[in-house]
Amino acid sequence: MNYFDVTKTCCFTGHRILKKDFSIEQTRQEVLKLLNKKYETFLVGMAQGFDLECLKLLLELKKEKKLEIIACIPCKNQPEKLTEKEKEEYNNLLLKVDQKIYLEETYKVGCMHKRNRFMVDNSSTVIVYKYVDKGGTYYTETYAKKKNKKIIYV
Repeated sequence: MNYFDVTKTCCFTGHRILKKDFSIEQTRQEVLKLLNKKYETFLVGMAQGFDLECLKLLLELKKEKKLEIIACIPCKNQPEKLTEKEKEEYNNLLLKVDQKIYLEETYKVGCMHKRNRFMVDNSSTVIVYKYVDKGGTYYTETYAKKKNKKIIYV
């Protein structure tokens, strides 16, 4: 059951570790292009690294643009292993999203993949930050290709 238009929805997948030359600017340009194409909804997985950088970008753009941000959270205890400072940032960001969707009550093997599949299944476009063919980002990119989603690399 979708309560938003999948054809006007984008999600993000990317590595937790950002390379030194990473810049959010290309992602900003791609999101602006999507907003110009009447995209309305953005799904964010709430992982450290690329996900949270995209969330910060979306919150910044939301000050001037009409868009909805949905946090797609694999489990309610996702931030459990973060440092106190990271937990504080995570929780502050989470307060600013329009909606929260929890895929599992607590961590279970496979809940991250479940979150990633949910985001891809409920989007028409996936913005990908990937520099190695392994891990959750690679899995999600491969899944998005199988589902014939538009993929934008940044």
